[in-house]
Amino acid sequence: MAGLVDMLAKAKRAVMRRGVAEQDADELVQEAFLKIERYERDQTARSREALLVTAAVNLSIDRRRREARAPFADIGDLHDIADSTPDPSQIIEQQRRLEHAKAGLETLPERTRRILLRRRLEGSSYAEIAADEGMSVAAVEKQVARATLQLMQWMDGW
Repeated sequence: MAGLVDMLAKAKRAVMRRGVAEQDADELVQEAFLKIERYERDQTARSREALLVTAAVNLSIDRRRREARAPFADIGDLHDIADSTPDPSQIIEQQRRLEHAKAGLETLPERTRRILLRRRLEGSSYAEIAADEGMSVAAVEKQVARATLQLMQWMDGW
């Protein structure tokens, strides 16, 4: 088994000397090993190690040529290339949804709407709102809960 490990390490070093990154070298050596395994089913190799090193080096040359002919983006770069912006139909749907939510907010009483917006959008605490509105904290909590429930029912189905 130690002979196989040494043989694979030697093939990896040979490929890396050609400028191949370590993780790519591992992949090339594995591919080369599989190729010589298939080859040895029908043929006899005088030196399995030499065959492996030669196959790995040849695969690295083939890969470099392929990349030179077709320098496409690496699969790892796809997330950088992919456009994550919504398509026009999604934008229109979100605008319609927002307009519907705005109409739902307008159905709330002025004070309730003001309390809800301060709590949800501005992040004001219940105590701050209660002090400014001259209400108890419990009353503000009830206003926010009722307004939230009413808006959820308004938006149901959208």
